[in-house]
Amino acid sequence: MFHPDTQFLIDHWTALSRRNKVRAGVPARTAFEPDALGLRLPRVFMIERPGEDAVVRLAGGWIEDFHGEWLKDRPLLSLWRPASRPLVAGALTQALREARPVVIVAMAGGAADHQIEITLVPLRGPSGEPDRVLGLYAPAATLTLAADEPRLLTARVSIGVGEAARASLSLAAANGRRLA
Repeated sequence: MFHPDTQFLIDHWTALSRRNKVRAGVPARTAFEPDALGLRLPRVFMIERPGEDAVVRLAGGWIEDFHGEWLKDRPLLSLWRPASRPLVAGALTQALREARPVVIVAMAGGAADHQIEITLVPLRGPSGEPDRVLGLYAPAATLTLAADEPRLLTARVSIGVGEAARASLSLAAANGRRLA
């Protein structure tokens, strides 16, 4: 069972993805109304160029306060411990490739009771390509980290939510030549 804010974003994105004129199950960024998030908005971020080159385009005040710095144009993976970065990059790729929300369960700081869910939902950017990911931090409890406590996140697991809207890629052969 997800945090209520995680479930809200999943449900909201799913409703947007089922509207008419949505291509391949990924809604346009312009279809997303920030006001719909209400009090969750300070815990929202947007990235572009998903994958290992993902860059934070914007981040809410709560997220920047948590990490202790302004995040615009910062590589997203730099917010994670090095051992967690492959899992996070894979989750970003999965959200776009499968056109569905992905939730990363993570730990903040060094304490085991600082669990946080980070929801990733794919969106189409101005080019019409699915090249944006909207994210939401949903802490399990109030996070109060000591000033000297590390602000890097540790990913524990990522979970694809719902059915994949796109078929998995497969290899095919035509005249003896492999095609994707």
